[in-house]
Amino acid sequence: MRVMFLYRMKGAFCGYLSHLLTVLFLIMIILILGNTTAGNPENVSSNVDPFRKYGIRMTVILYSMRFLIFLTLPLPLFNFLGIVLYNLFPKLPGMKGSLTHHPLICFRVVTKGLNPRLVNENVQKNIILCNSLGLQNFIFEIVTDKFIDVSRIPLVREIIVPFNYRTTKGSKYKARALHYCLEDDVNTLNDQDWIVHLDEETILTKGSVIGIVNFIAKGTSSFGQGVITYANEEIVSWITTIFDLSRVGNDYGILRFCLKYFRKPLFSWKGSYVVSNAGAEKKVSFDFGIDGSIAEDCFFGLTAWNQGYLFDFIEGEMWEKSPFSLTDYVKQRKRWIQGITLTFLSKHIPLKQKVGIFFILLSWVTMPLTASNTALVIMYPLPMPTILNFLCGFMGGVMMFLFIVGALKSFNFKRIGLWKFLLICFSSIFLLPFFVLAETCAVIYAFLTFRIIEFHTIEKERINNSSRRNSHIILSTV
Repeated sequence: MRVMFLYRMKGAFCGYLSHLLTVLFLIMIILILGNTTAGNPENVSSNVDPFRKYGIRMTVILYSMRFLIFLTLPLPLFNFLGIVLYNLFPKLPGMKGSLTHHPLICFRVVTKGLNPRLVNENVQKNIILCNSLGLQNFIFEIVTDKFIDVSRIPLVREIIVPFNYRTTKGSKYKARALHYCLEDDVNTLNDQDWIVHLDEETILTKGSVIGIVNFIAKGTSSFGQGVITYANEEIVSWITTIFDLSRVGNDYGILRFCLKYFRKPLFSWKGSYVVSNAGAEKKVSFDFGIDGSIAEDCFFGLTAWNQGYLFDFIEGEMWEKSPFSLTDYVKQRKRWIQGITLTFLSKHIPLKQKVGIFFILLSWVTMPLTASNTALVIMYPLPMPTILNFLCGFMGGVMMFLFIVGALKSFNFKRIGLWKFLLICFSSIFLLPFFVLAETCAVIYAFLTFRIIEFHTIEKERINNSSRRNSHIILSTV
């Protein structure tokens, strides 16, 4: 008993020490970038007149681009608070609930039925994990457009969405399938049961299952979400996987801070690793019409927040895969941009709930301009107040550090080797310009095709099937 206590104390101490060193590294990056942003003091003297040095038009452009970055200040600020205030290296969550005495947990996977082998394999993997932990009173529901024959697996229920099914408000795609599960003649869950929403490729971990059980036992929130990483299984595309490191950083930063501190999804949330009370989900529903059919996760989260439900962060990670190609990556981001834009423009969500996604959209639209500041501050130094120079360094440093956090949490240097781990960390920084380029392409693509509502399904299984690779549904709104 004493040995176990000392072992846990050692693990906790190492975790806090690693967190402290990581925070110090973040502060160092911010200070270095802040000093770089300030430029050479001899060239940026308060006596230097930039209008005379660069001309009126160029000076106005330079100052406009310099100040443009501050429009999205809340995003790096909330990411910074999430990274600094909460331990980045927590030990595996301890069991606070019961694996045997808890409400029914329904793991719900929504699929178009195009990857039956993938769904079968992952469902069986996840069931084996749950059984190995001793979890009881759980089922898996596979919601599909096409029959994929998973009901033969014990503890699995297959729900086929009828082709002619229509919701009251005309919801489409994943929202339509999710709402079908809530219909009285389909739903078999009680209001006290819980639903864990997963994607086709989502893999449970020991930590995530324990985190879900603890979240349910805590009983203070109706909805919760945790971190998803993208590099724990086979990596198909290293570039898109490195790009997705920023998503992991965002999960540990802005998502964790908002769900833990405010108990609200201030800046939206993801559509996978969502844990919902069945009764609360049925009241919120997924029937939002076409406005909530592209980014149904965002629309659902903001609607639930508006209805007064509380949220929380769930400890433990789940695993998924990044898009297999840059084309899929851009199309995936394009869908997110269009979906969040439709959510922002919807009249069914109050302005209060839209403030966070406004800053997200603003960051996407202004990303090419704000990213170019990195070069412009060196090429065209300007006299700026010290506090503004610091804020420029702060925002750039936090954005860069999200990739480092993602690498720290996605790759184990003991498993892949220290040198390869460092190479990945530095690669994420060197690839930043290409990340910005890919995101910019997605923004342009999204707004050029905004009159066409498209739900692109990215490739999730390595099978040579062109029809599967390009599968998507298009609905013209013209």
